[in-house]
Amino acid sequence: MQSAHFFKIAQSHFNEALPFVLYRKPNVSIIKGMFQNDATLYRSENLTESGFVFAPFNADGNTILMPTIHSEILECAVSKDLTPPDCLQDKDFQNNFHGNFAEAKSIHLNLVSKAIKAIKKGLFKKVVLSRKEEIMLLNTNPITLFKRLLSEYKTAFVYCWYHPKIGLWLGASPETLLSVTGTRFTTMALAGTQTFMADKEPIWKAKETTEQQLVTDYLAKNLQPLVSNLTIAGVETIKAGNLLHLRTKISGILKANLIAIVAVLHPTPAVCGLPKLMAKQFILENENYHREFYTGFLGEINRVEFIERNTNRRNVEHSAYNSQTTVSNLFVNLRCMQLTDVQASVYVGGGITIDSIPEQEWEETVNKTQTIKKVLF
Repeated sequence: MQSAHFFKIAQSHFNEALPFVLYRKPNVSIIKGMFQNDATLYRSENLTESGFVFAPFNADGNTILMPTIHSEILECAVSKDLTPPDCLQDKDFQNNFHGNFAEAKSIHLNLVSKAIKAIKKGLFKKVVLSRKEEIMLLNTNPITLFKRLLSEYKTAFVYCWYHPKIGLWLGASPETLLSVTGTRFTTMALAGTQTFMADKEPIWKAKETTEQQLVTDYLAKNLQPLVSNLTIAGVETIKAGNLLHLRTKISGILKANLIAIVAVLHPTPAVCGLPKLMAKQFILENENYHREFYTGFLGEINRVEFIERNTNRRNVEHSAYNSQTTVSNLFVNLRCMQLTDVQASVYVGGGITIDSIPEQEWEETVNKTQTIKKVLF
């Protein structure tokens, strides 16, 4: 399908207040769209359905489902000229902050300091603290913003999700929660952040490497009873927008169902903390705002994929025998925003450990907000 026609359908669905999701997986050139036939609000009970799920940070909340059986699924190639050259210029983002910038900084510094004290008392080893910025906008067309995200984030999971009974969300996440093909799975430990500088090799400090190892150790320990052939790759540096992160890929063979694995992984230590329950309790009691779907997860579940057993085209008889498998690809909802008619709520956070310095943690959140806010102006 031509991209112009694809986006015209998406715009029409939005104008008619019908649920849809547009998304592009990392490092691919195909955009997919799922367009629900009506405005019914479906929920996934146990991740056994086929469709696209959108889940909140707090697992006690509802996981929203766009079912395959009630949707039309379309795709198109990513156009090289989706974004005009002048769409992604640097701005003074602080001037667009709706609220008291100094007050927001003070609140976050106090929150980080409180968390460090709790860590020193032994309540937990790590906690991920976040904040929300509200930015007044003149133009909030989601299709335009989605195109800008596609242009800016080539290696991320980019999406635009809308349901009239829930709201409108967009994002570009660098973190895979879980990818499953048949019984084979892949996940990742992602932690540590610094600004990308083209002329310099990244230097990771003890705070970042310790945080990364905590996440890796947690995942390895808790996945062990649910998988076989667990493999942990080496730590690597990846780029997402103008930011760098540390990543460790983890893979293996599933012995449990999808919901059991997701229960272990979500929320990950990279968005919650360790131990998970204590860190989550601290977040819910101290962040002073509701994360909603920020740091939740989203993606396609139980999509049927056909695999050709024999790729030798000359052997027509045997090439007719194909197998099918189910595929799920879930991503952590990071680098995201929620849109209304007049404003964008941008969500951002960072991991706090005993080595954290409050001022530096604040600067990390500022760098992250500037990355996602590029698409707004």
